[in-house]
Formats: sequence, structure tokens, C-alpha cells
Amino acid sequence: MKMNSKGRAVIISGPSGSGKGTTVKALLEARPELKLSISATTRLPRPGEENGVNYFFVSREEFQKKIENGDMLEYAEFCENIYGTPREYIEQCVSNGEDVILEIEVQGGMQVMAKMRDAISIFLIPPNRQSLEKRLRGRGTETEEVIRERLAQSYEELKCAEKYDYVVVCGEMSKCVSDILNIIDSEKLKSELMQDYIKENF
Repeated sequence: MKMNSKGRAVIISGPSGSGKGTTVKALLEARPELKLSISATTRLPRPGEENGVNYFFVSREEFQKKIENGDMLEYAEFCENIYGTPREYIEQCVSNGEDVILEIEVQGGMQVMAKMRDAISIFLIPPNRQSLEKRLRGRGTETEEVIRERLAQSYEELKCAEKYDYVVVCGEMSKCVSDILNIIDSEKLKSELMQDYIKENF
């Protein structure tokens, strides 16, 4: 018997500039068996995108029905399209014994936490204020006004860190990835989750 065969949903949130995307990519490279949550969206597929791979593409009517039926763990409207996390896909991964990563904005992360009490929630932060500003400016695609707005939003989102189970500093990537994998592994060794193993073997 495996020590703990139950999968876990792992929420990874953080303010803009915290390094969520880069971290999740590195996590999947370090541990390929991790699954990545697939979002649903009402927007049309772009060239090369596949349904069930990049997104679950659904109509607005179908998305609204999912919301009404409680089938979405979280959702938000952006640029006239709705995006969200389908409950069924996450629960299927977990029941199959797979750990599934939800790379998600702060508000969405808190929505998921309210509906999945056993999810592991991790809040990423950059090493300091200077590195946060450098990352946002480093994109080189936004005006000074937009950068200032994003910085203000990031500082506001940092206040939500206390609502998450863990806070991980995203500085050196190898250390950040190691910290997150250690969290996932240690969570599976919690006493209440090891009771079946104890009964089976003793």
C-alpha cells in the first residue's frame, strides 16, 4: 500500500510580479507527474489551442449553467469573456491520486480555499519591494501609469498572504521549487492522512 495515495489540490497564488508562471513551469519540469489545472473559458480557441489541453472551451450559456450548478470553484470575467476553474477536473485528479496545481490569482485562490478545505494553499512573494518593482518594470511593455497601478494592486494583494497556509519566497528558483515540493510531500505525512497506512501495516 502506498503511504498516502490521496491526491491534493495545490493553490499557488501571489501578486503580479511574484513569479507564479515561471515557478509553476519549473515545478512541472522538476516533478512531471504533477498535473496542471485546466481552466474553462467562454472565449474562442486561438490557432493551435486544443479543447481539454489549453482550456475547456464552452459557451457563455454553458458557463452560466456551471456557475448556477456550483460546478465552478472560482470564476471571473475579463475582457468580455469568463474564465474559471471547473470543480470536476480538480476532483477527478485528486480522486485519481494525482496532485494538481492551480496557478491562480489571489481572489480566485481564496474562492477555491472556501470550497476545498483540504487544498494546500501557497502564497508566493518576491524577495523584497525592489525586486517586485524590477520584475514589473522588466517586462518593458507597459506605461509608467500602468506599472504604478500594478504595484499598488500587488501591495494590496500582499495583505492576503496571511489567509494562505504557506508563504514561499520566490527568489532563487531552485530553492523556491524545493520549498514547494517539500510542502506538498510533508502535507501527505500528516497524522490524520497516515491512519489508513498504520491500520494496513500494523
